[in-house]
Amino acid sequence: MKQRLLLFELIFLLAHLCYGQTREVHILAANDMHAAIDAFPQFAAIADSLRTLYPSLLVFSAGDNRTGNAFSDKYEISSYPIVALMNQVGFNASALGNHEFDVKSLPPLMGLSNFSYICANASPSKESGLHIVPTQVFDVEGMKIGVIGAIQINTLGRPDTHPDNVEGIKFSLPMSAVAKYESFSHQCDATILLSHVGYEGDIKMAQAFPWLDLIIGGHTHHQLTTDEPLYNGVLITQNKNALQTVAHITLTIRNGRVTGKKVEYIKVKSFSKKNRLVEAMVQYFNKNPYFERIIAEAAEPFTEKDELNFLMCDAFLEEGGGKISIVNNGGIRLDSIAAGTITMGEILSMDPFNNLAVKTRLTGEEILKLLTTYSRGSLYHLPRVGGIICEATVDKNDQYKDRLKHIKLTTLDGKKFDLHKTYEVVTNSYLASICKPFLNNDYESLYIHTADMLINYLKKLKVVSPTRIDRLIVKEE
Repeated sequence: MKQRLLLFELIFLLAHLCYGQTREVHILAANDMHAAIDAFPQFAAIADSLRTLYPSLLVFSAGDNRTGNAFSDKYEISSYPIVALMNQVGFNASALGNHEFDVKSLPPLMGLSNFSYICANASPSKESGLHIVPTQVFDVEGMKIGVIGAIQINTLGRPDTHPDNVEGIKFSLPMSAVAKYESFSHQCDATILLSHVGYEGDIKMAQAFPWLDLIIGGHTHHQLTTDEPLYNGVLITQNKNALQTVAHITLTIRNGRVTGKKVEYIKVKSFSKKNRLVEAMVQYFNKNPYFERIIAEAAEPFTEKDELNFLMCDAFLEEGGGKISIVNNGGIRLDSIAAGTITMGEILSMDPFNNLAVKTRLTGEEILKLLTTYSRGSLYHLPRVGGIICEATVDKNDQYKDRLKHIKLTTLDGKKFDLHKTYEVVTNSYLASICKPFLNNDYESLYIHTADMLINYLKKLKVVSPTRIDRLIVKEE
């Protein structure tokens, strides 16, 4: 009996000592990787190096793992390469990003993933084949690390993706969904929001929910720094897209609560080591002669994303036979193309969505309404145009120079744009589906994918250069 009492006292003392210890949880976080598989050998080496120091390292993604690299996007099971590489690195969980729903391959990908998908504001039907959990608790050396997931929802009540891709899934606003989990946080030593809501939304979350310890953010591709202040005591992290950087986060925990938090941002391409097994996997996935086919030649480099936007606009005009073309800025997934040969792989990475080209008839007033409504007050979201010029005025007091005040349309020679005239407009099926509720007009399918339209246009030209006409003029006011 005395031995049992002594044993009990020792266990109690040990538990008390452990509870009073200061311990650390280490997290490696990525976001908006967009199938940047070529960065994975160094990214994996970063994870290896951190695991050598911190064996219980957690690895999280804040969503948009896929879309942006044809070698992954056009694989037999679309985006399997990025999932296979995430498995090899040892991801623990991922948020759902809006691009997770591109091309309906998410159900099989989830079956092939060795990590969970966490989202509290998405409720899939049984028929959808999606396995999503709202929260998950990770045991890190006896500490309970709770994770909640959230995805952005646009004004149409769904993530920014083609509506056909999210059939059978009910979405709620991320703020109202996360609010339900305060009691969940009381059961955890640390509570993390894995967020694909965007930087401004993350700040609002932090201000509303001080019981969160950390928000690992994504969606808006903001590169935050170690100087980022805490918001209501909550640490917010986010990296630029395509694995340019990743975040090493340290949470200090004592007596069941977080007493310290810090982040270090690591430049992936600058890391000196590579994981050789992951490098071999990437080489295997990149071996596809189809993507090496030469389509055209760039006489000069395309150094800005808008130069590629306007190249697509020109293809729409020439191949689609319209007077005006409209391209959503998010539909172009490359930021630049070097001078020299332009390959099939680059074209499919530039436009990976399998959207169809469509034609419609809109008045000048309807075109202005489309641009204004779709932009949602953001220069980034403002669609780019061909056949006309768009003058955009942004708020000079906005530090990001993104907040739109108003837009004006003119002809290519600077004359007044006739708002009462009707024009033939060529765009893509995604933008058409998003705009249909507030324009209520019919679209005629041209029965060709937008990437194929661009390929045909480039083959005819053979040699291309960036346009010399500035279709988007930005002013400050």
